[in-house]
Amino acid sequence: MENNNTNPNIDGQTSNGTPAKIDNDKLRLLISDDSRLLRKKLREELEKLNCEVVEAANGKEAIMRDLEDEPDGVILDIVMPEVGGIEALQVIREVSPDVPIVMLSSAGTPQKLMQTLKMGAIDFIQKPYTKEQIVKAVEAIRRAKVKRQKKKMLEEAQQNSAENINSDKIEESV
Repeated sequence: MENNNTNPNIDGQTSNGTPAKIDNDKLRLLISDDSRLLRKKLREELEKLNCEVVEAANGKEAIMRDLEDEPDGVILDIVMPEVGGIEALQVIREVSPDVPIVMLSSAGTPQKLMQTLKMGAIDFIQKPYTKEQIVKAVEAIRRAKVKRQKKKMLEEAQQNSAENINSDKIEESV
């Protein structure tokens, strides 16, 4: 019986030995906003765009969910209780430096916009947002995911190549 498992293993190969393909279909996105209504509306928009959504009601929850769920991207409100979006951006950037983060806020001042972009956010969306802005943000997160996957596959291929060269040298010396 042929093994048709196409889930990649640690070497970037599927269990039947074929190279793993880059997954650019479903995105797992973390949305963090203290407004339950906004999270519900945004979830509906994102699910229509083939996204799996994880929610957080504040920056502290967003940091924990980022660590637990390893999302492909994060959408953060700036003004939230407990830990605000800018503080959450800083922590998430430290623990998940490659995860794209989009800031979403009604309190958008030019200073906050520049601050969050300097801190590594890939976009800043002013509330009320449009569907087009969300589509653009999802496309940017999807491109970043594919780029990360390609980089990881290249690094793994280089490591495997180096290991093969080393094992060949060991065999030659024996």
